[in-house]
Amino acid sequence: MKTKRRPPARTSRGENGTVQHVAINGERMVALPEPEYKRLLQKADEWEPPMPELDGKGTYPAVEALCVSLARKIIRDRRRLGLTQAELARAAGIRLATLQSAESGKRPPSVATVDKIDRALSRLEKKTR
Repeated sequence: MKTKRRPPARTSRGENGTVQHVAINGERMVALPEPEYKRLLQKADEWEPPMPELDGKGTYPAVEALCVSLARKIIRDRRRLGLTQAELARAAGIRLATLQSAESGKRPPSVATVDKIDRALSRLEKKTR
């Protein structure tokens, strides 16, 4: 039985540590230290809309907090499925600008828009299983 020779891993120095380029099952992968991976995950979440300022009672304004929570959920579900905004908008049958507005968390999207996005995400998630 013949075994395939694997090329040696190529190592380069990244911004925050050593990064290795390896091939697994013929697919090129990047390996990096776990602290760097965690930093990148945290950085990826920085572009989500921030929660509104707390009011004098120490609570969030309800409508604004709801808009941001909904926006974050849409963004996280879309990213988890590996979709771009354009792909999700097309699948939901809405304009890209409508999805961008919903993901900004600044204004509440209509119930119909949320329903279309939710149905599209559910449909696409079933395809990936």
